Amino acid sequence: MPEGMEMTKQRQSEPADEVLNPFAGLHVHMIGIAGCGMRALAEMLSGNGAHVSGSDMGSNAAVERMIASGISVHIGQRADNIAADCDLVVYSAAIKEGNPELIEAARRGIEVVKYSRMLGRMMAQSAGIAIAGTHGKSTTTGMVAYVLKAAGLDPSFVVGATVDQLGGPSGVGAGKHFVAEACEFDRSFLNLEPKYAAVLNLEEDHPDCYRDIDEIIEAFKQFVAKVPPDGLVVVNGDDRDAMKCVVDTACEVETFGLSDGCTWQGVDIETADGLVTMTVTMNDQEFCRVKIPLPGLHNAYNSLAAIAMLHHAGVQADKIAELLATYTGARRRMTLKADLDGVVVLDDYAHHPTEIQVTLKAIQDYYKPKRLICVFQPHQHSRTRFQLKDFARSFGEADAVILPDIYFVRDSEREKDYISSNDLVAQIRLHGGEAIYLKSFKEIVERLKGIVETGDLVVTMGAGNVWEIADEIVHWLRKDS
Repeated sequence: MPEGMEMTKQRQSEPADEVLNPFAGLHVHMIGIAGCGMRALAEMLSGNGAHVSGSDMGSNAAVERMIASGISVHIGQRADNIAADCDLVVYSAAIKEGNPELIEAARRGIEVVKYSRMLGRMMAQSAGIAIAGTHGKSTTTGMVAYVLKAAGLDPSFVVGATVDQLGGPSGVGAGKHFVAEACEFDRSFLNLEPKYAAVLNLEEDHPDCYRDIDEIIEAFKQFVAKVPPDGLVVVNGDDRDAMKCVVDTACEVETFGLSDGCTWQGVDIETADGLVTMTVTMNDQEFCRVKIPLPGLHNAYNSLAAIAMLHHAGVQADKIAELLATYTGARRRMTLKADLDGVVVLDDYAHHPTEIQVTLKAIQDYYKPKRLICVFQPHQHSRTRFQLKDFARSFGEADAVILPDIYFVRDSEREKDYISSNDLVAQIRLHGGEAIYLKSFKEIVERLKGIVETGDLVVTMGAGNVWEIADEIVHWLRKDS
């Protein structure tokens, strides 16, 4: 331990008293079970002894895995999917009021709760660690869960993406910690019950839920207020809006960032091929020196938040640095799909202007491609319309941008009339970029086959199903290799 660190306050809650598992023996039916968060919760409930069933509109590999593990999944949603002995119905935020299973549950007087509220009930049984913010939640939640697990503390966890090193997006552990991604969409994070919370950053997003940045700040204030007085909030000290969330907070607050005055500060930064190595200080005393395993300065910030959480969870500084350096990230976060015949194919979940900008910069710094070709699928018409000019400016690092139709989700049909991918193409061109619109994935794949050369990097981006294009290009490259 570095000199002077002996007196550092370290929060290690005492192991919780043995309590009866409130989920054992319950029959829980989950509507929309194939969603990433829902299937993670299903696996956790099953691991806690609940009998889990569910339904969704289609099958996929995740559904097949759940069925293989003993979870009963119905394809299609019908009233008779809810068994006679069902005790509780959980539904995802995507499920509408007129869903036949919701109607049947109400008719029979079965308790019905949203996904986020059920997650909060599970968190209340543990030392909850909730990771919130506009960007970086899945990466940082994965970091914390991975290091805790690798350090032998055996946490339970729910990540909003699959983390291969954790065996999936969720896990049930015997340890006292429950690590969860805290999503602000639909204010769902207000249902969580964390002992420790992180606020990574804060920007305008989800225009279908929030009128403006002030409403977002207010929601994050309410989230932070969920932390009890003996808990802890770690917040980005370099983010002015994030700092507004912790004004008058009842619990202890620590900050992280690269600026002087942050509780957790990154100093003596070295960068090579987009990867950051830095010394982390706590209250101006050296804590550890760590090599961040994921490209981009934004991942240095994510790592600082994770390090703070891990310290207070009881992991020693040298162990944090050692294990964090081996974290390989979550799926769809700069995921390498193939490197064949000199062509690199990546896939990424970025769907907000800031995410696009920092990810493309990290890709350029790390891979140094001859050309960076970005296939971006805009997510939601409302988001694209409200942030059109920000989106247009975010592709500066790309040599060419190809856009399919906007991924339609949650918006009204009328919203489609207000904006199209062609509008974004026009704005990108106005900002000096090269961009085209091609309606179908098939057209995009054929265009890529005709233009991709040795030395190029193709990245698919978006929160929809744009990853299918990356898979098609990989298949084509392998056939030609």
